[in-house]
Amino acid sequence: MTKKIKVDTAPEVRGSRYPSPYDAPCAGRVRRVLGDAAGLTQFGVNLTRLPAGCWSSQRHWHTVEEDEFIFLVGGTVVLVMDSGEETLCAGDCAGFRAGSGDGHHLQNRSNLDALILEIGTRRPDEDEAFYSDIDLHALKGRAGYARKNGEIYTSVKPRNPATGE
Repeated sequence: MTKKIKVDTAPEVRGSRYPSPYDAPCAGRVRRVLGDAAGLTQFGVNLTRLPAGCWSSQRHWHTVEEDEFIFLVGGTVVLVMDSGEETLCAGDCAGFRAGSGDGHHLQNRSNLDALILEIGTRRPDEDEAFYSDIDLHALKGRAGYARKNGEIYTSVKPRNPATGE
């Protein structure tokens, strides 16, 4: 029995589950869910392709349960955080401690695809995410999304446990 994961056949998630219009900047994003392909349950591993102009997510931060780490395999992206912006190139990496309150995401402002390895804690039943720039809050337990005033977005599918979105 082989443990090798064939990346091109790993489960694929396209776009995001954000309610409209928040899903538009991430529409071209393609994630290969490698952690699921390996049967992992404690942390997620994704190989994410961001076409030119695409975002990794809306700018967000996780509560006390989900750390995140990214490694840029190829291309160039801009890491956008509360504290400003940084350009990341192939070989660069960054980490985001859970509960930090530092909203972050990646934007591909180049003309070429970017390829990112994402690794993060997987505790969707305990985790919430808050979105810094928009009226969106990801609820605990994969329950979906709500506005900051608590009103539920009813037209949205529950969050994906593999990607946190």
